[in-house]
Amino acid sequence: MNPSGITYSGDVVMKSVLYYITVAFLFVLNKLPMCVLHFLSSVIYYPIYYIVRYRRKVVRDNLLKSFPEKELKEIKRIERRFYRSLCDYFMEMIKYYGMSEKEIRKRMVFEGLDKAEEMLDKGHSVVLYMGHLFNWEFVTSIGVHMHREDTVLGDIYHPLENKRFDALTKRMREQYDVESITMANTLRRIMQIGKDKKKYFIGFIADQVPTWESINYWLDFFHRDTPVFTGTEKIARRTSASIFYGRMERVKRGYYKMTLEPVTQDASEMAEFEPTDIYYKLLADNIRTSPELWLWTHKRWKRTREGYAAREKRREEDRKRLREKAENNV
Repeated sequence: MNPSGITYSGDVVMKSVLYYITVAFLFVLNKLPMCVLHFLSSVIYYPIYYIVRYRRKVVRDNLLKSFPEKELKEIKRIERRFYRSLCDYFMEMIKYYGMSEKEIRKRMVFEGLDKAEEMLDKGHSVVLYMGHLFNWEFVTSIGVHMHREDTVLGDIYHPLENKRFDALTKRMREQYDVESITMANTLRRIMQIGKDKKKYFIGFIADQVPTWESINYWLDFFHRDTPVFTGTEKIARRTSASIFYGRMERVKRGYYKMTLEPVTQDASEMAEFEPTDIYYKLLADNIRTSPELWLWTHKRWKRTREGYAAREKRREEDRKRLREKAENNV
């Protein structure tokens, strides 16, 4: 008998069991010192790189095409250092949950926050352009350094498919009073902040691949014609926000620094696509300086202009057939 009247499929039960087992395992890892986690990172690097070969073809192709001037020996060196950084990222993210303010202040340092605060004092909200450079998760600790009643601190994220892991990740990112805002709700939330007579300071990791439907601008990025998101600059221009680029660097293992570089005081005064162009130039420079810190496993160039043109042609042909069908039915 099931007094609640609720039935559970075997798949749902198995997912729940796996979730709790995983969380318990992560909880144990979370209690280990960072030095031990880095040791484990060094251990798992070997099977991930040499045996599992996680996305090795994608990484190698991305590196070869992005750095045609480099010899294969140097490409392989960057590749190995990237995978070590990737393993560190996973372990550091586990440790980040519940990390004390004292420790995170040491591990994540910000320079140039005073310039951003100056813009906030002048009445501007702040858009912080960022890239997928390790360890971007630590950036949500900015709430430890900024406490303003008139400003909402936030980051934009794409929800995970697993709702339980998504909630867990969201709690981690919001532990220092930084609000995690879903991509789909970004504009709505920012407009609400304005209605509440407040400003915002929000980090946008804007180097992802846009969907086919959202492509409206291309630029040269590491020698390739690249479709890019322009939504960040649209929001900045619409709200007359100040724009900064967050330059990431790893000081030493487990320790990072972000330097806020001013782009403009008022985005509404910039030409269309100018903020996006500047962002990608700064991002490319940041990656060239520390190539092992960028997320090379990402299939950044999977959408091409040729593919886009072919898709638009098919869509136009479909629309034409629908019009002809509608006319014949009249």
